[in-house]
Amino acid sequence: MKVRIDYDLCMGDRNCNTVCPEVFQYDEDKLVSRVLVDTVPAHLEAKVRQAAEECAPGAILIEE
Repeated sequence: MKVRIDYDLCMGDRNCNTVCPEVFQYDEDKLVSRVLVDTVPAHLEAKVRQAAEECAPGAILIEE
């Protein structure tokens, strides 16, 4: 699984960082979250899916 963030949609509410800090980190300079990994480790896929589902603007995009 790969994941990316659509920065045109990201509101910077940090929810993804709370749900899965192993994959998402907040960028204080740009006021958006960013993805820390190229490929999501299998044991974190459920957390990444949860973060995507809870992302209000739908900025988290998952690629299988």
